[in-house]
Amino acid sequence: MPVQKPLQLDWINNLRVIAMFLVVILHTTSPMLMAYGKEPVNYWLIADFYNALSRFGVPVFVMITGALLLPRDYELGSFLKKRLWRIIPPFIFWSVVYMAYSWYNEDITFTANTWANIMQVLHQFKYGAFYHLWYVYMLIGLYFIIPILSNFVRNAAEKEIVYFLLLWLAVMAINQPYLVRYNPQIDLHYITGYIGYLVLGHYLATKPLPRWLNRRWFSVLFFVSLAVIILGTYLASAYYKSLSTLFYEPISPAIVLLSSSAFMMGKLGRVELSPKIKKLRDLAGSYTFGIYLSHALILTLMGDNDYFIIDYKLCTPIVSIPLTALICYSLSMLLVYIISKIPFGKWVAM
Repeated sequence: MPVQKPLQLDWINNLRVIAMFLVVILHTTSPMLMAYGKEPVNYWLIADFYNALSRFGVPVFVMITGALLLPRDYELGSFLKKRLWRIIPPFIFWSVVYMAYSWYNEDITFTANTWANIMQVLHQFKYGAFYHLWYVYMLIGLYFIIPILSNFVRNAAEKEIVYFLLLWLAVMAINQPYLVRYNPQIDLHYITGYIGYLVLGHYLATKPLPRWLNRRWFSVLFFVSLAVIILGTYLASAYYKSLSTLFYEPISPAIVLLSSSAFMMGKLGRVELSPKIKKLRDLAGSYTFGIYLSHALILTLMGDNDYFIIDYKLCTPIVSIPLTALICYSLSMLLVYIISKIPFGKWVAM
């Protein structure tokens, strides 16, 4: 592909903040979704809607990473040092914080046996000290492959990138539970996982589109995909008589369509923000990683305390879910902002 012009960052910044807020909404709805059969159906469907809507958050994060990082030329050692140094110190810090919380909450125990305690800590680091930290492990893996992918996309013809994406989609489709029986003996698993979102983000961000392929078209695709995920989850859960996450899986056709259309709606949208709102957006965007790492603790403390519980039960779910998420997002941002002002705090807050 020819060398692309530098990306305009306004729409990227908008998407980054929206995606982070949606991740908080996703985790806010999870307890209600897990209570399938115990909550009124109309309430549960509201949680299903919000959860489905928020499912493009993490894929869009990865697509933004691909859009920003793949067009550049890197010296391998310098790239890995810079990128890993930005995420490993805050990851270690927050992992220790979550271990301390789990110990306080008696989810894990430490004894007088020093070696057993060391093994406990290593176990936590190996598998993740809290439910949302899987994203960091995935991101580190992507950073290892980005210098190779960067060389590929910068030197490949467009048809080769399209071929890569089609192969990724084919492997994804054949690994879906309803098609896995047709999985051939040919090993097609070399191109799978979130790696496709990296290339997809780069391709959609830089590919000129025909005039007819406008924001309205992607809006229709977005809402159709959203409806399929919502209805599919409801019907599958009703069939199995328990929550089915089949349509929520991030590496699945419905989520790819939802994420791609959301990404393009962001790219093609013309949102004019006031200077004050833009400044707030950029501030929130600069703390996205810290907000991601801290929000699960804030959300847990909001819903598990002896004073004033704030969660999806606060009022009707259509209001309580986004309200809880907004409070959590704001408190998380405030927390990492305060930490960043402490000496050496910036190394673990951003």
